[in-house]
Amino acid sequence: MKLSPLIPKVAAVAAIGGLLMLALGRIGDLADERQARFREAERSVEQSQSSRQALLGPVLLSHCVEEWETTVGEGKDRKTQLDKREFMLSAVPRQLAVQAAAAMEPRYRGLFKVNTYGIRATLRAQWAPLVALRPQREHAGSTLKCAAPVAMVAVSDARGIRHAAMTLGSDALGVHSGTLHASHPRGFHASLPEALRDSDEPLSLDVSLELVGTSEFALAPVADDTRMTLDANWPHPSFGGRFLPLAREVRANGFSATWQLSSLATTAGGDFLRGAALCLPNGSEVTADGAGDSAYGGPRRTSAIASAAADAASCIESFSIAFIDPVNPYSLSDRAIKYGLLFIALTFVAVGIVEVLRQLRVHPIQYLLVGAALSIFFLLLLSLSEHLSFGVSYVIAAGACVALLGFYGRHVLHGTRAGALFGASVAALYGVLYALLQMEQTALVIGSVLLFVVLAAVMVLTRRLDWYHVLEGAAPQPLQPATPAAGG
Repeated sequence: MKLSPLIPKVAAVAAIGGLLMLALGRIGDLADERQARFREAERSVEQSQSSRQALLGPVLLSHCVEEWETTVGEGKDRKTQLDKREFMLSAVPRQLAVQAAAAMEPRYRGLFKVNTYGIRATLRAQWAPLVALRPQREHAGSTLKCAAPVAMVAVSDARGIRHAAMTLGSDALGVHSGTLHASHPRGFHASLPEALRDSDEPLSLDVSLELVGTSEFALAPVADDTRMTLDANWPHPSFGGRFLPLAREVRANGFSATWQLSSLATTAGGDFLRGAALCLPNGSEVTADGAGDSAYGGPRRTSAIASAAADAASCIESFSIAFIDPVNPYSLSDRAIKYGLLFIALTFVAVGIVEVLRQLRVHPIQYLLVGAALSIFFLLLLSLSEHLSFGVSYVIAAGACVALLGFYGRHVLHGTRAGALFGASVAALYGVLYALLQMEQTALVIGSVLLFVVLAAVMVLTRRLDWYHVLEGAAPQPLQPATPAAGG
């Protein structure tokens, strides 16, 4: 049986598709490498300025020592010794109102832009009469001494504190570094008058804070009633943590959001009192030395379930805001590359159909050159998007490839009109790809519809072909309509 000349050609085109798939894989690896370099730039900014920030407080503390005498031994070995216990009294606010404004302050490391922010916040905390800070003796006849109460505010990275001030009524308090709390050492504190411990009047304290951070900000709602309002000049917020905002408004030039939580809805206050850790917005724990078990400098947790369980047990509940860049050129380029093989296959199918219908001869090397031009688009897109906006980069890369393929198709397909139609079809493919990248939620349905339309077009165009003649190497013959049976 004579072997059809079409079979070796199909095998050669398939081999070319495999080579182009390897090329797309290498371009994808390059996109991953550039993404990793961006993460390195982000880590560099975090190490040089400040990392993601989590805020807790203000909270009142008082360090106490109780001493008592005990008698040990019997007879001549009997003696009196002095025992003591040290403990910390804590009181979370009854009400906490936070009014904050965030302004983006981007930092650059070479080609890479890292989103950092500066927050100006006013915190007003109110306590009921400080019964919780009135110490109780556990041993009769003991001596109990407590230091003056202090108000402390904890942050995850103290390097980001630009300014901090506390006022009690109309009196400014002296602010000092550190919190005097073993579990949350990073932050600042101010000493309060000793007389407040025995006062029957509610206490109100105002804190003004300027804080710098990278990418994300979180607040631990430890008060019985917490309300926070945040305004920012960044139009792409991502709200996360344990609680979404009660109200939010996202505008073209920024956003505003309001959270309101009670102790009935959160365990943050109880978490703090039992000594749970303040965690970074990405979920990693801030230890006493400020280190975090995070993807930015610490070991990764291997189990998502174990991570969630550990975070719930060891971290204070919080809510967060991430200042994201929705047009990340590396993630969008990576998504585009995933469609590369499909687009090459569709183009090859289109060329093959034209070759069969118009009885042309397209050499496998010409298929290779067309596929190479389609592949180089993704490399152009990746490299240009590091210098220009993604939309502009896409237009330039797609326009260059469409012009090249239209020019080349004019000669391969033997006709100006055929070349123009070929270039227009490639432009349509790039347009569909851009739509897929922009509409992530509907990418699957658009891709499915596209494949169905292409299959339907191929079936309609080849519905009258005699494929036996085509596979035998003869000129394609359209199928003739069936002749009605006599007497039918």
